[in-house]
Amino acid sequence: MADDALLFLLPERHPRLGAALAAVGELECAETPAVLGWLHAHGVPASSEYVRIIPAGAEVLIPAEAERLPIPLSEEETVRVEHACAPRSVTEMESELLNFRDTTQDWASLVHRALASGIPTPRIAELTGLDPQDVVQAADGSSAAEPTG
Repeated sequence: MADDALLFLLPERHPRLGAALAAVGELECAETPAVLGWLHAHGVPASSEYVRIIPAGAEVLIPAEAERLPIPLSEEETVRVEHACAPRSVTEMESELLNFRDTTQDWASLVHRALASGIPTPRIAELTGLDPQDVVQAADGSSAAEPTG
C-alpha cells in the first residue's frame, strides 16, 4: 500500500469536495493510530461531513487552508473512494431516492411479515434501523404512514 488518498478537513462554508469519509465505508487505515490521532487533534469524529477523502492525484482540488493527511488504501478501498468521489448526475440521484421511497413505502407490511415469521421486535428494529416504538406500533396496526426513525 502507498499513499493512495488524502483525508482532509473541509473548511466551513466551502463547497463539498471529494466524499465524506463515512460515505466510503470502512477503511482499514481509519483505525490506525495516525488517523485516529489526526482526527482527535482536530476535534472531529470520523463521521463528520467535514472529514473528506479524495483519491491521490486530485489533491489540487483541496483548499490550500485545509488540514490534510495522506493515507494508504488497498486496491478495493481505492476503487470505493474513486467511486464515492465521482460526480453523480441529478437523474442518478433522483432514481436512488425513488428506489428508497419504493423500498420504504410498505415498511409496515414488511414488519408484519417479519413478526409473523417469528423475528422478535428488537431484532426487527436492529435490522431495519426503525425506531423500536414504530415496530411495536406497526405490530399493533396503529402505525402512521411513515416511520419516525
